[in-house]
Amino acid sequence: MIVGTAGHVDHGKTALIHALTGVSTDRLREEQARGLTIEAGYAYPDMDDGIELGFIDVPGHEKFIHNMLSGVAGIDTMLLVVAADDGVMPQTREHMQILRLLGIDRGVVALTKCDLVEPGRRLEVHEDIRALLAGSTLEDSMILEVSSRTGEGIEELREELWQRARASDAEPVQGSFRMAVDRAFTKTGSGLVVTGTIVAGEITVGDSVRLFPSGHEARVRGLRRQGRVAEYARQGDRLALNLAGPGIDRETVERGDWVVAQTLATPALTRVDISLELLENAPALDHWSGVHLHLGASHVTGRISLLEGQQLLPGGHMLAQMILDAPLHTCLGDRVIVRDHGARHTIGGGIVLDGSPPRRGQRSSARLQWLESCRQAVMSHPGVISLTEPLKAALTLRPDGPDVYGLARNFNRTPASLANAFEALGAWVISAGPEMRAFSPESLESLRGRILEVVTENHEREPAMLGTERERLRRQVVPNMPSALFRQILQPLLTEGMLKQQGPFLSLPAHQAALSAEDEALWQQIQGYLAETPYDPPRVRDLAGLENIDETRVRQVLTSAAQLGRVYHVRRDHFFLARSVHDMAEMIQQIEVQQGAAHVASFRDRLGVGRKLAVLILEFFDRIGYTRRVRDDHVVRRADMWH
Repeated sequence: MIVGTAGHVDHGKTALIHALTGVSTDRLREEQARGLTIEAGYAYPDMDDGIELGFIDVPGHEKFIHNMLSGVAGIDTMLLVVAADDGVMPQTREHMQILRLLGIDRGVVALTKCDLVEPGRRLEVHEDIRALLAGSTLEDSMILEVSSRTGEGIEELREELWQRARASDAEPVQGSFRMAVDRAFTKTGSGLVVTGTIVAGEITVGDSVRLFPSGHEARVRGLRRQGRVAEYARQGDRLALNLAGPGIDRETVERGDWVVAQTLATPALTRVDISLELLENAPALDHWSGVHLHLGASHVTGRISLLEGQQLLPGGHMLAQMILDAPLHTCLGDRVIVRDHGARHTIGGGIVLDGSPPRRGQRSSARLQWLESCRQAVMSHPGVISLTEPLKAALTLRPDGPDVYGLARNFNRTPASLANAFEALGAWVISAGPEMRAFSPESLESLRGRILEVVTENHEREPAMLGTERERLRRQVVPNMPSALFRQILQPLLTEGMLKQQGPFLSLPAHQAALSAEDEALWQQIQGYLAETPYDPPRVRDLAGLENIDETRVRQVLTSAAQLGRVYHVRRDHFFLARSVHDMAEMIQQIEVQQGAAHVASFRDRLGVGRKLAVLILEFFDRIGYTRRVRDDHVVRRADMWH
């Protein structure tokens, strides 16, 4: 169990920890000289029965509130310290507000410096503390009168905390490893050491981890858990990690960074959706206000985009999106603290709902409903979040299928476990390469019905065409779905004979595209000329001269043949037989295997044509998406395009 102090400056927090544990948590020379805590300090008393108990002593001065926020992020129980001579003070109230916003609902109150006041004053401060705690989850907390100088009440407080440590259940381990870094330093003979409290998951010596936001990969060389050498640590433990790896040194990590499991490695993102609460004593908050955001030891600035209005009134709640000036690592359920633009006052807090929100449609009804389902999941099950309702909402509100990998990262679950959870709800989970999406049976049926509907509409508009190219169909139906996944959606329609495929074209089984008899006769003549020089066929005007007919007529027949998939329009008035294009595509793949990429010179030599034509053909393949140009190279990007 980790106990964290809270309270106003000079109320005796550090002295109290020393009296309880025999450890002085002021480790900095400046702290010792001034008698003022600046950084969070740590103490781990020896307990004979093997129970683990740790103390985090946080600074009380308003100038160091950001250090206080770093310290309390991982505590289980609050030790609220109020001096009997001063009573409840501004930082007492602010610390209480912060702890409530962080969801810390267990605690003990220590009324310190009792040796300095009369009994009447003790009673008066008792009443003030009860008034402060009224209406909170801590209103029934025990208040113990103590004096670190005389020892009054110290044994009773120690016994109360020791008993709570013995009775406390270890937090259930949820998700993959996450730890916010609050200290980083180098140690002679060991290298880089980072410290923090494990937010989620577990870690073992030898594990591989990632640093966020740098992305560096590191190996755990050793660890200390609650100040003692160990092989393993779990959620809720106070931890020191000795990290090693290429490029890993003191310059690669700083306070506020995160150490996370490989599965949680994500791009650096600067937007996060939260459920925002504004404190009752804070001024009204306008849309696009500048704020400071704290999560663990992370501290970033940014602006608040209110999603349900233009202003949030004191004491109110609203869904909001944070647009940050630096990337922040988050997962569902993380608690954040919001301070004003000048970083002088705590104005509210929030619960992280989505760490990678879409850039469009943030205020759509479906989006807000999904965020609300996430908020309810956290509020209903703050310890072990149940994902049932958010997953149901995702299936209902995302007919094109929620992204399982994206949700797994946001929820800090493995993709496999999330796929199982979706399937338990009756959903179909479809994967293709790096993509995995879930569909309700109704959504999948509707999507496939829409595919057939669009194919039918295209037949009606373009009866001479062989069908609809697969990529065009995807863009018409689900433009945001990756191509590989769309092919998986199509497969049952092809298997069951509801669609047929001819090359890249899809059509209804009964659809028969054909040229008129007159056009077919002319096509047969033109086809022969195109086949004679397959990689440099005659252009429209040349074909018209060969047949002594109007250019417009030749162009019309070739355009119809292109719609039937017989030719490709490579450049203006220059058509190539489909099999010639397929052969050239195969050549590009062969050149890439041999040389790493296709170059104009090698492709020209393989075709036996001039440089200018080789360039035009390669540009055609770039244009249709078969290849992409990288400087002077042309690299295959969709090798299965012709299948």
